[in-house]
Amino acid sequence: MTGYASPFCMPFLETRKMKRTGFCQAFLGGGALAALVPVVNMAVRAETFTSQPGSPFRILMEANWQLMAQLNIFLLVCGACLLYHTEYADNAIQKAQSLPLRPSGLFLGKLGILLTACLIPLCLETASLTLCCMHWFPDRPGESLRILTGMAFAFAMLLPTGAAMLLLSSMCRNMWISLGAGVILVFFASMLTTSLSSIGGALALVPFCGPYRMLHELPDREAALWTACLCLGEVVLLCAAERVYQSIRRCFA
Repeated sequence: MTGYASPFCMPFLETRKMKRTGFCQAFLGGGALAALVPVVNMAVRAETFTSQPGSPFRILMEANWQLMAQLNIFLLVCGACLLYHTEYADNAIQKAQSLPLRPSGLFLGKLGILLTACLIPLCLETASLTLCCMHWFPDRPGESLRILTGMAFAFAMLLPTGAAMLLLSSMCRNMWISLGAGVILVFFASMLTTSLSSIGGALALVPFCGPYRMLHELPDREAALWTACLCLGEVVLLCAAERVYQSIRRCFA
């Protein structure tokens, strides 16, 4: 065979590899844990939050999103390491190079699986925040659209983090090296963001810092749209960096 297989078959091939990795279970469990954060916080300190004026969604996000975002980033780190561990185990990646598949298709297929998996915790968190608003803020209706918009923005901010972590995982044959590096980056970003009153400017575009940013911190809708577009641009740049890295790697192999 001289031609390459269709890139649309890559996600299908990747899903078959994940059957015994615990990938889906990790995202389901981590998403459920992140979704419990606002519920537990409201159950323990309901009077503290219900007495505050303003949007319930904003109140809940400011009280819980730091921890929820950190759990989401940890899921991306673990997911990226699991996806490439299946390739480096038993030299499977060398066998894949003999197949009629584009080298860049491997990364793009895994990136598609990883970013799609991000929707699992975000959907659980959206449901959790909606239930919190309905139960503890029944006198302030009309939060559903605000919650959906805010979580869509959160998904956009997670895109560069997933691409960056997957690029790091592709560089490390040992899963523990990429996992350790990812955990260090998560804690460094967490300390950096907690030391600042708000995340803005260039810091918001750093892959491991951006997910901590919340939609209501932006001045208007246009700024939110530009930020989301910049996140997509980062993903394209990281995909290009992966292609360059693989070319250099094959030259020195």
